[in-house]
Amino acid sequence: MLTKDLENELKLWRHEFHANPELNFDVNETAAKVTELLKGFGLEVHTGIGGTGIVGVLKKGSGTKSIGIRADMDALPITELNDFSYKSKNQGKMHACGHDGHTTMALGAAKHLAESGNFNGTAYFIFQPDEEATEGAQAMIDDGLFKKFNIDEVYAFHNLPGLTTGNFASRAGAITGSESLFEIKLHGRGGHSALPHMGVDTITVGTQIITALQSIVSRKINPALNGVVSVTEFTSNGMKNVLPGESVISGDTRALSLEANKIIEESMRQIVKGIAEAHGIDFSFSYEVQTNMTINTSTQVHAAMDVARNLVGAELVDGDCEPKLFSEDFAQMLAVKPGCYILIGNGTEGCHGRSLHSADYDFNDELLVIGSSFWSELITKQLS
Repeated sequence: MLTKDLENELKLWRHEFHANPELNFDVNETAAKVTELLKGFGLEVHTGIGGTGIVGVLKKGSGTKSIGIRADMDALPITELNDFSYKSKNQGKMHACGHDGHTTMALGAAKHLAESGNFNGTAYFIFQPDEEATEGAQAMIDDGLFKKFNIDEVYAFHNLPGLTTGNFASRAGAITGSESLFEIKLHGRGGHSALPHMGVDTITVGTQIITALQSIVSRKINPALNGVVSVTEFTSNGMKNVLPGESVISGDTRALSLEANKIIEESMRQIVKGIAEAHGIDFSFSYEVQTNMTINTSTQVHAAMDVARNLVGAELVDGDCEPKLFSEDFAQMLAVKPGCYILIGNGTEGCHGRSLHSADYDFNDELLVIGSSFWSELITKQLS
């Protein structure tokens, strides 16, 4: 475990990040602070990767093996409801997903290993922008993350409210779902609300489509597979006493396998086509995969869970947890390199137990030393 003195530093860093949240790729102040700290630790620092991404390089010995640790830096467009001293100073912006903690834990490991690390190889500390809009990982990859840096394997954390503080969980294979965005445009014939027989209003057609979409998961997908279909918006050009001739239905879907995602897309296309044609109206349908499934490789899962067991005890580690249907753009990195996405319990009480993306959520400072110690031990083990 890291020292108590470093724990106090970690809290100060985390609270500073929390009080100054930034969105998407516009994480300039956060990136500047991370860069300042990494340079202060003595790391070689590369900035501007994928926009505002950073890679800190720590090499010891003559070994050729390497490992990457990814931490996300961006916040969410949420107005914070907490009232503690380090609450957000930026109106309408909040670290409601714990990326302030993820960044701090990686910094803690970098400082500890730079000062007293005993390994033989190269550790890469990857600080990524824009995880929430799921474009940051791919932007860093497109900008040469894995070409400029010889990273053998890559790992990432996410805190999980509802899981007991300091518990670890992961699994081989898919651990988080894909996210796909869909849009259905309906083109009917609007008219007077007192004369519905003279047109085909798209609200009537749209509601039939929305209801039918809910049969996909329950009736089209094998129960052994997982999926979610969610309509999140339904707009039209109707108004008081005017039936709409145009409507748009949009939303997102989640899946834990390519097979399930394909079934969802094909079934949606058939439902929209069938109902629209039955009512004699035109339509368009788009379906775009925004984020792939996050797929862990078994070798890296075993390595990570072994370190976790040694750190906190076997009773606090689940190496074959149930997959989650939220999405994570770390999936893009795991599509290129072997690695492991790890969940760590944020707690079950108060603001630590609030759902991610809640206005009264907060990252649990008790995890800072645990997480930093985990990264330090994992890097040391993998580069022994």
